[in-house]
Amino acid sequence: MEVLMAVTIGMLFAVGVYQLLSKSLLRIILGTALLTHGVHLLLLTMSGLKTGAAPFLGQAADAYTDPLPQALILTSIVISFGVTAFFFVLAYRSYQTLGTDNMEELRGETDE
Repeated sequence: MEVLMAVTIGMLFAVGVYQLLSKSLLRIILGTALLTHGVHLLLLTMSGLKTGAAPFLGQAADAYTDPLPQALILTSIVISFGVTAFFFVLAYRSYQTLGTDNMEELRGETDE
């Protein structure tokens, strides 16, 4: 199972970096979203893919799962959702103002 997760994480990172290197602002935002999903899977895989009972007191079980990585990933998902929503609003506003989403044209003429 860890090998499948490693391949999935590698593919998410590869596609995310490829999208980050494109010229379209929308593709860059989607690339950052793919990278964050890859990080979430990486954190979950590094914490160990264990099966067991929920960590309740008074319950007799042989193995318990650790809820801390899942809580950290859930917090990270909420934060990345907010950042992605902010990026989408910022891209929409820049497209309304400048009329393009090409990063080469957004740089301005002072950089040339």
